[in-house]
Amino acid sequence: MVNFGNDWDEILKGEFEKEYYLRLRDFLKEEYFQQRQYDIYPSMYDIFNAMKATPYSKVKAVLIGQDPYHGPGQAHGMCFSVRKGVKAPPSLQNIFKELYDDLGCRIPAHGCLESWAAQGVLLLNTVLTVRAGQPGSHRGKGWEIFTDEVIHKLNERAQPTVFLLWGANARAKKELITNEQHLILEAAHPSPFSARNGFFGCRHFSRTNEFLQSHGIEPVDWQIL
Repeated sequence: MVNFGNDWDEILKGEFEKEYYLRLRDFLKEEYFQQRQYDIYPSMYDIFNAMKATPYSKVKAVLIGQDPYHGPGQAHGMCFSVRKGVKAPPSLQNIFKELYDDLGCRIPAHGCLESWAAQGVLLLNTVLTVRAGQPGSHRGKGWEIFTDEVIHKLNERAQPTVFLLWGANARAKKELITNEQHLILEAAHPSPFSARNGFFGCRHFSRTNEFLQSHGIEPVDWQIL
């Protein structure tokens, strides 16, 4: 039984009894416990950290990634984030470069984005688990249905919310965001392979805060200490 410890428990009540999720759960049991050929990231205890850290009622922005980092010790259940002491992957380094260019925020000494989550930035991947060294290996197993439902629930809210869609997988979620009070910001993925094709210079951090402030919502302090 999944327990978020906040209002997501009621918002997603019944989701974990649906047929697709039961199939997904069986797949994850096999991946985590029955086969020993691959390591699976993140730890099974960290899969839902994004939603545990950012209650439904507190969400002011949604940053949508792809699937978790697939290197040892990197993924901890929040898109693009790594725990303190883990070297920032290239995509995260590019995020920090854009943050500096956009708002002048200092490049931090670590890559943990929990301070963003605490302020209402939901750090949601489209797929929440992955095999070590195999990006995309858990796509098509049911996670997309689950994260679609999360976005549906956020789209239903009256509170204006910013959706930051970086990369093709995230941008595919655009069709789910239909309420006009929300702001959709799209850009290329911050990966070194695509960051220069529309991520650098997108100014999504300042644009997010401008939108929030225009609706009387506290802006995000993007500076990571």
